[in-house]
Amino acid sequence: MVEYDVKKGWFKNIEGDLLGKMMEDVFGNVSERGDSLVSSYGVLESITVKVIGKDKLEVVTASKEGKLTDEDILNSKRKLNAFVEKATGFDAKARMKRAQAKAKEGNL
Repeated sequence: MVEYDVKKGWFKNIEGDLLGKMMEDVFGNVSERGDSLVSSYGVLESITVKVIGKDKLEVVTASKEGKLTDEDILNSKRKLNAFVEKATGFDAKARMKRAQAKAKEGNL
């Protein structure tokens, strides 16, 4: 499970059914399970996303078992990163900087 910060003012892009539409655009499928949205893509058997608040998203992934090619793993990781960037407003570099700052502060 990973919690991602959502950029200030970005929540308007994912509120209501917008997050589900975004997941369907990126992964090609989405379903609702309680207060979470679930997709799958490539080697990722499930990608479960839950809005924790206007400033946080929780993402839980589960990988498929068996022999997985490096290409499939990289493709799935790229797709997940593209989704998280669209959903949070932060690219991978910005997310890494935020995580490092939180780790320094002891908030991770």
